[in-house]
Amino acid sequence: MAFGKTMYTKNYLKRISKKEKTPSDWCYIYNFDNPNEPIAVAFNAGQGKEFKEDMEGFIKDIKADINKTFSNEDFEKEKTLIKQEFEQKRSSLLEKLNKASMKYGFQVKTAQNGIYMMPVIDGKTIEEEEFDKLDESIKKEFESKSSIVQEQILTVISEIKAIEKASDKKIEEWQSNVALLTINTHINYIKSKYKRNKKVNKFLDNVKKDILKNVPLFIEQPATQQVQNQAVPRQEQKQPWLNYRANLFIDNSELEGSPVIMDSNYSYHNLFGKLEYENYYGSLKTDYTMLQPGLLHRANGGYIILQAKDLLSNSLCYEALKKALRIKELNIENAVDQRSSMVMVSLKPEPIPLDLKVILIGSSNIYHTLLAMDSDFKKLFKVKVEFEDDAPRNEENELKLARFIHGFCEQEELPPLDASAVAKMVEYSSKLANSKKKLSTRFNDLSEIVAEACTWAKLAKSKIVTADFITKTLEERIDRVKKYDSRYTEMIRENTLLINTSGAKVGQINGLTVMTIGDYSFGKPSKITVNTYTGKSGIINIEREVELSGSSHSKGVYILSGYIGEMFAQDIPLSLTASICFEQLYNGVDGDSASSTELYALLSSLSGVPINQSIAVTGSVNQKGEIQPIGGVNEKIEGFYQICKMRGLDGSHGVMIPVQNVDNLSLSDEIVAACKNGNFHIYAVSSIEEGIEVLTGVPAR
Repeated sequence: MAFGKTMYTKNYLKRISKKEKTPSDWCYIYNFDNPNEPIAVAFNAGQGKEFKEDMEGFIKDIKADINKTFSNEDFEKEKTLIKQEFEQKRSSLLEKLNKASMKYGFQVKTAQNGIYMMPVIDGKTIEEEEFDKLDESIKKEFESKSSIVQEQILTVISEIKAIEKASDKKIEEWQSNVALLTINTHINYIKSKYKRNKKVNKFLDNVKKDILKNVPLFIEQPATQQVQNQAVPRQEQKQPWLNYRANLFIDNSELEGSPVIMDSNYSYHNLFGKLEYENYYGSLKTDYTMLQPGLLHRANGGYIILQAKDLLSNSLCYEALKKALRIKELNIENAVDQRSSMVMVSLKPEPIPLDLKVILIGSSNIYHTLLAMDSDFKKLFKVKVEFEDDAPRNEENELKLARFIHGFCEQEELPPLDASAVAKMVEYSSKLANSKKKLSTRFNDLSEIVAEACTWAKLAKSKIVTADFITKTLEERIDRVKKYDSRYTEMIRENTLLINTSGAKVGQINGLTVMTIGDYSFGKPSKITVNTYTGKSGIINIEREVELSGSSHSKGVYILSGYIGEMFAQDIPLSLTASICFEQLYNGVDGDSASSTELYALLSSLSGVPINQSIAVTGSVNQKGEIQPIGGVNEKIEGFYQICKMRGLDGSHGVMIPVQNVDNLSLSDEIVAACKNGNFHIYAVSSIEEGIEVLTGVPAR
């Protein structure tokens, strides 16, 4: 679990959000006017779930009640009476038709496919074969009269259709009137619960109309008819009640206060919602109940925490977020795969109003880049909050750090740290902060140390983590990545890299450098030599001449010229050539932390006074000879100490540092003990005069 800015922000928002109003629930319902545009309905928190359940209960009850109503004997009797009335009228019309046709020598008969007429001779109807055998004169007489009878038949057919239509309408109206009583009972109950919600009331009115229009579909079909319908698998029986369901899109019934959302999935659909599809006989089918919310929908009315780096890695998401914040509403737009051969039906849901706070967490580099490159950024993200990398080291903050460690162990179910282990963690926190007066706020780094120390404690079957386990963790972390450090040490031990740690030499000194490999930094001494002779070239920086010197290092060498000029060339011009070199350094050098070291070697070369090789030096210098602080002081001291320890500490070894860096010291227990016992020394100086006296044992003036 990550600690630091993100978790602090999340915990703070969770604390304040509980006192805020819980945002609305949202449901999507069917749009009877435009089925491809589902309607978004807002409810008070908790009511959305109720409405969904109410509509599910309504569908179940209305189907059962309509079936019960129309299976009633009274309804069947009334339906039979209406049909009998139709049959009577139909029979009467056919009887009249038959009497009229008989006058013209035809008898009318009915069949499933309509009404047809047959000639009558001697009181008997004759078939077509017999008709063909008749005399031509008789046949012509019948044919001349047949057109009159046909007109009579057509007139009767239209009259029968009219009374049949009237009969069906009467049955339909009777069904509707009967169904209306049943429907109103349920609809009015739901309306009374949501009487202030206009969208719900309109929806329920449309549901009522739709049921009345589709009453026959609610009546269960006989088993034989159901089997016939199932004979064609692709023919889907219409189920109007599916459109009466509610899609509970956002449910805040269990939420206390406003939502605080944080997630690691920054895909478009996870942020902005999606419309799901199901495969139906080769085509992708969907409806409004398959709309799924995104993180922004869930955070609506509250807060969402986003990592700037992850969000910006998907430009589509970043642009869509800005658009949503500008127009203050959320749309669901499905990005269709162009390679898909499937036919897709999409929906255009009604947008939901957007009201939330977006917290972007990232580095200052990202912030300044967005500020410079994106004109929308400043308008949308108006509040900037900066987190300090460290905090003052006082009793209150030390106690807070101890609480953090305790909370982390409880959360991760790790063994607790005792007082000595916590004290060790406070020391390590100061080391991370590079100051004895401060504590680091890099809680993720601190939690990693605690977790590893707890693992060592478990392996040792200890129920408590002591300072020894913290020390072991710190040592093991270095051992795992000290490949290059060990290689340099080995080269010095074998004299492949020439470093003197005893005796005294003119124009030669041990400077201290820091090397960084990935996230691991270590210090190592580097021999600096200076030769001086008569000439007018001034100070020659050999690294600069061969383009191995960085700008900061070159600046430091030029500063030496200013100091030498002020110190020795006030009355006569300076006639001097001096060459300065980092021996056995082939990969470049940068930084001005060796400028004082180079100056000491230069003064030694000019004066001929030897420098004590058992003391290594670091520190920047200005043109006035004042020593300035540098970085990596602990790594530099530890690097030289390891070399001296390898060759045998004799009390003469030590390191000279700027006095300002004393506050940055956070050394290992071993080095602290060596200093206490007089086996190793740390000299803090504020000027070149102080430093040259320590190195040579000779007064500066």
